[in-house]
Amino acid sequence: MRKTIIAGNWKMYKTITEAIELANGLKREFFKLDFAAVDVVLCPAFTALSEVAEVLTETEIGLGAQDIYWQEEGAFTGEVSPLMIKDAGCQYAIIGHSERRQFFGESNETVNKKIKAALKSGIIPIVCVGENLQEREANKTFKVVEDHINNGLAGVDVSDIANLIIAYEPVWAIGTGKTATPDQAQEVHKFIRDLLKKNYGQDVSDNIRIQYGGSVKPENIMQLMERPDVDGALVGGASLKVDSFSAIVTKASEVVK
Repeated sequence: MRKTIIAGNWKMYKTITEAIELANGLKREFFKLDFAAVDVVLCPAFTALSEVAEVLTETEIGLGAQDIYWQEEGAFTGEVSPLMIKDAGCQYAIIGHSERRQFFGESNETVNKKIKAALKSGIIPIVCVGENLQEREANKTFKVVEDHINNGLAGVDVSDIANLIIAYEPVWAIGTGKTATPDQAQEVHKFIRDLLKKNYGQDVSDNIRIQYGGSVKPENIMQLMERPDVDGALVGGASLKVDSFSAIVTKASEVVK
């Protein structure tokens, strides 16, 4: 049975002071949360990682970075290595987010390098895949997702695949207020699971967790989580407020499959 995982991507929001305040608020809200039912991950900006890690000490809330570089160290001005985020307290890293692809030239090749570097350092990658509106309207959803999966995971050892988290992002639903219907999400999640079964076998397919990311809100989380192949959510805007993110996590933890 796959354990639900909800991750909050804070994007380029929250100063250090604001991040500490939000983390403390969530820590209070999750004091009685059943962590046997759900994993929770917070992904603040690089500048706030250490401070948020300190807030989360002695809790079961995980910490993730929003990106990494694939080298351990070197003359790469502005980049942050897996070793650095691990030292700051991270257990996870978001890799290949659609905004990184759209605005910063992320490609399947760089995603692949980052995944391998993260795994080498003991960081769990949250690997993002998904189509934009033009691709969706051209009926290329499955082709795009298959390309992201096959080339993003190329050369990754089979023994490591089940340790990954895949996040399906319908890019057309990020920050637009639009949301894939639960059935649309399930359709793509099942496609991903079937593709992983074909590439890596039944055991990997059965155990890997696939999140949905695209305008997740308290109002739609339960319907999404009720779908058999949706194992959690990568939450953007709704993770920036204590009430909305805590409601998403609480409701997700209550869905028994």
